[in-house]
Parts: sequence; C-alpha cells; structure tokens
Amino acid sequence: MNWDQLLSVKRLGSKNQHSKDTAWARTQFQKDYDRLIFSSPFRRLQNKTQVFPLPGSVFVHNRLTHSLEVASIGRSLGDMAAHHLSSDPTIKTELIHELGAVVAAACLAHDIGNPPFGHSGETAISHYFNSGEGRHIQHQVSEEAWADLCHFEGNANAFRVLTHQFMGRRKGGFALTYTTLAALVKYPYASTTLKNTKKYGYFSTEAADYQLIAEDLGINKTQDTGVYARHPLVYLVEAADDIAYQLMDLEDAHKLNILSLEETESLFLNFFNEIEDADFLRIKSSVYKEVTDINERIAFLRASVISSLVNECLKLFLDHQEDLLEGSFSGSLIKRIDGTKGQAMKKVKEVSINKIYNYPGVITTELSGYNILGTLLEEFIQAIRNPDLDYSRKMISLIPPQYLTESENLYHQLQTVLDFVSNMTDLYAVKLYKDIKGISLV
Repeated sequence: MNWDQLLSVKRLGSKNQHSKDTAWARTQFQKDYDRLIFSSPFRRLQNKTQVFPLPGSVFVHNRLTHSLEVASIGRSLGDMAAHHLSSDPTIKTELIHELGAVVAAACLAHDIGNPPFGHSGETAISHYFNSGEGRHIQHQVSEEAWADLCHFEGNANAFRVLTHQFMGRRKGGFALTYTTLAALVKYPYASTTLKNTKKYGYFSTEAADYQLIAEDLGINKTQDTGVYARHPLVYLVEAADDIAYQLMDLEDAHKLNILSLEETESLFLNFFNEIEDADFLRIKSSVYKEVTDINERIAFLRASVISSLVNECLKLFLDHQEDLLEGSFSGSLIKRIDGTKGQAMKKVKEVSINKIYNYPGVITTELSGYNILGTLLEEFIQAIRNPDLDYSRKMISLIPPQYLTESENLYHQLQTVLDFVSNMTDLYAVKLYKDIKGISLV
C-alpha cells in the first residue's frame, strides 16, 4: 500500500469527485468532521451510556463526550504523524498534511453505531437471536445474515449508519470520503470471514461498499482468508480510543468514589519513573504546590499520561511504517508499548476489569439493557412480520420512515428494527419500553 493512493477525497455515492483541494481553508476531510458533528446520530450519543449510568449529581462520560475526547487525541496523533511523514520524498500527495483531520473525523464516528446501554446493548441484541425469541429465525435467512444477527457489532453498525441509503436519504449515506470511512473500519472483514472471532467491520449488506472503497484505495487483501489489511490510519484511531477510554474511566471512577484518591494517583503515577521522567516529576511537585483541588490534580496527571502515551504510540506508528503499509503489522499500538508505561497500562486494565466494569451500577444498567432491548426487539419484529394486524400497524407507525424498507427480504426487514432500536438513546429506549408495557400509565 502507499500513501498516495490511501489518501483520497472521493466520496461514497457522490458523482462530483474532487481530485484535491488543499488550497482551500476547509478541506474535504474537515467537511467529513463537520458533517458528523452536526448529524443526528452523533447528537444522540449524548444520551448513550459509555460505562457508568447516565449522570445524577456527578457528570460522567457519555458516548458523545468520549467521542469528542477521542477525536481530540486522534487529531494530535494525526497531525504529529503528518509532520514527520511530510518530509518523506517518496510521498507525493499533498493530502499527507491532512492526516489529523482524517483521524479526528474517524474518531468522531467510531461509536456512532453503538446501541443503547453501552457494549451490553450489543450483547443484548445478539442474545435475542442466539437464545431468545429470535432464534427461530435462523433457517429463514442466509448464513451471512444470521452471522450478522447473532454477533451484532457496533463497529459494523457504524459503517452502516454512515454509508447506507436509508429511505428518502442520499446515495452513499453521509457521502463521506473513502479515506475517512476506511480509517473507521477496525475489523476489515465480514461476520463470516473469520470463524474464531466475533468482531467484524461491516454487515453483509454493506460488504460491496467496503470492497469498493478498499480496492480504490489499494488496501491489501490476503488470498487465503479474504481479510483486508487495515488502513494504516485505523491504528491511530484505535490508539486514540484506547488512550481515552482507559484513562477517562479511571477519572470517572474516582469522581464516583469507586477508586480512592490514593489508588487513582498511584495508577497514573505508575506511568512515570524517576530516571526517564525526572523532569515531569519535578513539574508535578511544582504543580501540586499550587493546585490543591483534588480533581484538578487528577486531571493534571491524566493529561500528562495522555501526552506521554500519544508520543509512545506515534513513535511505534512511525517505526513500523513498512509493516503498516505491507499490512503485516498485528495487534494494536497501545499493546506494543513496553517498559514502565506498558506495565502501567496492564495495571489500569486489571483494575478497570475488577473494580470499574463490575461495579454494581454498571451491572444493573447492563441487566436493564437486556430486558428493555429484548422486549423492544420482540415487539417490533413481530409487528414487521405480521404487518396486517391492527396492533402491528400501530407499532410500525412508531418507526421513523427513514428506517422502513420496501424489500421483501426478511433480513432487510429485520434491519428496519435493528436500525431503529440501535439508534435509540438510553432514555428513549426506557421511555418506549414503559409506554409499550403500560408502565408509564401506572
């Protein structure tokens, strides 16, 4: 693969293609970012759970604030990478200067396909088809469709939200650039491609769109498995996400008194040692003399760790350029970090699993998601499958027209419900569940 081909401002579904426009103050990749941030699916992220239940007196991260922070980190990674790569004489395209805008846009969109109630929402949808009432559908759809349903994947749903031509909408969905869309696809294969993983990057209904993008950008594809290589910028998007969610979850846990001040400080300070980071430790001592507010101290440490990890990930990205362009690089940048910082990341992950993700408030939200989403799926799928019943007509009338389909294909009809339910906010899903069950009338 090569950067001259990997960076393209072609837009999915658009007939008016731009060869380059770097002379303009607002480039095509910046337009991608703007389209996303002004969109309804992005706004709905403000009422979707990140980890902790949506806030009471303490404001914790939701999907929207998380995505904005990931985009901020991603822009820094992209800009810094562009600064180094722009001096490479083998790279001819002027678009190399726009890496920050590309990565920021892809970061902004990375969670746009996540259903309500965090990652448990994905599991709840999959559970409905694997073990719930939806299991009887298996022999009525194709193998590819069934794999999509049984392993509902937020990453694949993000690609669908951005590319699918919903009823009454434009061809190509958001009509984003090929490069921004490719930078978003963390798992560049369909649900049936690899049997040993539940993760995948696009549903069978969007496979042709990804193939078009990948072939135009010259993304490698292995002959034996049919798996595409990742676009190199995926690694920067992934790194930004890894840095943001792991560190910000610690800060939220501290604010909610799940982690003590001493434990939180220790987890952040583990990233620095007295020899390599002597300058930082001197600065910390000076800042701590001035700043006595506990939350501000934690924020200072968190920001320092983010800066440190950004530099580590950037170094790995640049050192492994050859492997990235060959498509032979495996794993994530964050997992390649070794030494003091690598060990500190492992400790953060361990504490997060043991103390944060198993916190009672998180568990009860996940359990609620199972029941609410399972009920909504059953009610709307039964309505879609029996459209002539009076009750069904009333249920279908609640689905926004954009999600409806004229197709007689059962999988496409099921996607009508999945598109509707997965795009709900937590609050709307709860309200609709109560309305349908008559709970709100009690």
